Amino acid sequence: MNVLVFVKRVPDTESRIRIDREAKSVVEEGLNFIISPYDEYAIEEALRLREAKGGKVVVASLGPVETLATLRKALAMGADEAVLIKDDRKETYDPLRVARVLAAFARNRQADADLLLFGRMSVGSDNAAVPSMVAEILGLPQANVVTRLEIEGATATAQREIESALEKISFSLPAVVSAQKGLNEPRYETLKGIMAAKKKTIPVLTLSDLGLPEEASVPQVEVMNIELPAAKQAGKILAGTPEEAARELVRLLRTEAKAL
Repeated sequence: MNVLVFVKRVPDTESRIRIDREAKSVVEEGLNFIISPYDEYAIEEALRLREAKGGKVVVASLGPVETLATLRKALAMGADEAVLIKDDRKETYDPLRVARVLAAFARNRQADADLLLFGRMSVGSDNAAVPSMVAEILGLPQANVVTRLEIEGATATAQREIESALEKISFSLPAVVSAQKGLNEPRYETLKGIMAAKKKTIPVLTLSDLGLPEEASVPQVEVMNIELPAAKQAGKILAGTPEEAARELVRLLRTEAKAL
């Protein structure tokens, strides 16, 4: 089984984020970058499918040249190949633009791929829109927020999270699946894998290599402003009798929190 996994380079979730207001972006200097955590579940599932059914795992990413380090982490986990689709925009908040580029890449590889795997969303932009858009563009079945995946022949069965319940669906391959926490437990990179990853060549493609027009590089979504969340205010302790505290709580909910 041949699996194509799409990943994204994101700041470490434990990093201290700083904002460049003029550039309307995150300051990358001093940040540690990682594979988006949900994408690690996608990589792990692809590796398990290869180990059970044979085939190969190809990991691809859209991003700047710095993304090569992120792709080497995927190779160190055990992926067979990695491909960078070079994009000089260090961050994009336009999921449709991203989906069109990834779909163009997948279309070139579709004959080789039985399954396209994504993380349910990338941390940071949190759109959770790209997997569904890619599936729609390619006309493929899709299953999102998947916590269990079984494949028999050309048919897949997925268990996915919905509101207060679990849904079980079946669909034919090739298909698009986005991975949710709980699907598996991603493995760590091994020293042997790290050394092997350093020796592998990672092809770098441009948008023109994918046959995309020049306008495909221009996002349709414009970032108007970016800022850090407001600092949390200190909590309040209500004194007095239970009755007095209850009356004060109601007053605060009405006048300050505007919740009533």
